[in-house]
Amino acid sequence: MTQHQEKLNRISALLIDAGQTIIMPAFSEYASTNDVKEDGSVVTETDLACQQYISTQLAAAWPDIGFLGEEMTREGQLSCLHSGESFWCLDPLDGTSNFIASFPAFALSLALIEKGRPTLGCIVDPVRKETFSAAHGQGAFLNNAPINARSVSKLNEAIGFVDFKRLDANRRGILSTPGLYRSQRNIGTCALEWAWLAAGRGQFIIHGGEKIWDFAAGSLIAAEAGCTLTDFSGKPLFEELHPASSILASASENLHETLLHFVRT
Repeated sequence: MTQHQEKLNRISALLIDAGQTIIMPAFSEYASTNDVKEDGSVVTETDLACQQYISTQLAAAWPDIGFLGEEMTREGQLSCLHSGESFWCLDPLDGTSNFIASFPAFALSLALIEKGRPTLGCIVDPVRKETFSAAHGQGAFLNNAPINARSVSKLNEAIGFVDFKRLDANRRGILSTPGLYRSQRNIGTCALEWAWLAAGRGQFIIHGGEKIWDFAAGSLIAAEAGCTLTDFSGKPLFEELHPASSILASASENLHETLLHFVRT
């Protein structure tokens, strides 16, 4: 077993544990307080508890690897991002608004960033007990079974995960054209949209601006499942390391080229 595979197994077990011991009990008997952050997103006691638990375990196991979490200060996030060192990138509860609303679609997402690119990625859906994982160059897996993206021959046969509220008016108008694609979804958790794209449950993702913790793990899993990934200008997501990026991810290169025509900046 390679060192990367051993790490992947350990972080998968860690996220599964946090999901079942911290997130699911709070979801089943939700009584947590919540606050609105500066960017308008919501944070709960469960987000904070989950991040604290996971970051502590990671530091104990790999003290030489840095840490960037969604619930850190912006200054701390940028310091880690620009350090040039390896770091873990965590979203402890992706889909917090769903969690608060008792909508059962949320996930934990963790990636290892080395030399500016994700080399390990894990997304855990604690509701469905599904664990999506990947190591660079070794394929993508769902509960340890290999998965592959499922493309279609024409855009009008595709199901897409599209976040309209983060698109400008022009792109919203184009992507609302009747018959352009088969159907649209927005489930309120970027991590699960990435995971489901990798597993063949949709054919593309269009998002006007995801934070690095939204896409670090999912982009690796999708890429290892055979997807094509860029920003709206057609640049690879990790050509440079940024706190956020526009997202275009597709189940095949042909589908990607078609979609890029509609979103290119």
